[in-house]
Amino acid sequence: MKKLAIHGKQDIRWEDADLPEPGPGEVRLRVRFMGICGSDLHYYFHGANGEYAIREPLTPGHELSAVVDLDPSGELAPGTLVTVHPARFGPDAPGLEAHPHLRAGGDYLGSAATMPHRQGGAAEYLVVERQMIRVLPEALPLERAALAEPLAVALHAVSLVGDLEGKRALVIGAGPIGLLVVAAAHAAGATAIGASDVRDEPLTRAAALGATDLVLVGRDKIDDESYDVVFECSGVPVSLTQAVRAAKRAGTIVQVGMLPNAGIEVNLAPMLAKELTLRGAFRFASEIDDAIALLADSDALDAVITHVIPAGDAETAFATARDSATSAKVLISL
Repeated sequence: MKKLAIHGKQDIRWEDADLPEPGPGEVRLRVRFMGICGSDLHYYFHGANGEYAIREPLTPGHELSAVVDLDPSGELAPGTLVTVHPARFGPDAPGLEAHPHLRAGGDYLGSAATMPHRQGGAAEYLVVERQMIRVLPEALPLERAALAEPLAVALHAVSLVGDLEGKRALVIGAGPIGLLVVAAAHAAGATAIGASDVRDEPLTRAAALGATDLVLVGRDKIDDESYDVVFECSGVPVSLTQAVRAAKRAGTIVQVGMLPNAGIEVNLAPMLAKELTLRGAFRFASEIDDAIALLADSDALDAVITHVIPAGDAETAFATARDSATSAKVLISL
């Protein structure tokens, strides 16, 4: 079989590998599509994602759809359509019973956080534990199903604010995750959804998913105290300052975008007088099941997928995914 492997900064190879054999409680999948995530871009273009540097060849990818190739238990028939919950949670911890994704000691597909690295889904064949597999509705196309993981991230972020019905929400950064947060906020009943970005093209995509107020950074102004909830999805420190200004008194800010692992310059002073709540959002727990149901219910999120590129042309795929003017979610076809 073949797999993609990042050997270092801007060094990705479509190389031969041994066919993996499933052990007890495991299933072998034939991967069809893999979405390129922001962490994958960091691993490829920088050789590291935050503090996690590549120390051995890393197969990226945790957003995927596949068909069952071999289930030794016989439970899942060959050809069954599936996606994968990419996390293996750490051991139980007091106070985190409802938050398994926050336990220490787990891992995630396509991550260099552990050594050996947790190899990801950008391979023709992938072996995972049975409990990580989610069987898909037959009517859900495999291309769209590759959005299940990032949509689960968006749904989790929206769930952190409670009831959005009748509220005004602002999404800062209309990249792939921002677009999915727009869709999740729309599904949650937000009355008005603002979307801001530095380019017109992502804003056009956001409008198709339910954004009602489009803000081009540098041209348009966001009024202070104009939104009940703000989702910061760009990971740019100045945008967090903007979020603090835009949030209404007693409002909530959810930090979805990955911030630099360093001291950053942010003006949080207005938080005190407005008694704002600032929450971090980290991956998800069980929301992938809700994401699958939402994807099966409508084809609206097909608009998030702008490119499907063969794995053998991975350099083009990663370069395309990096260019927000021309792409939103880029899938690699395996």
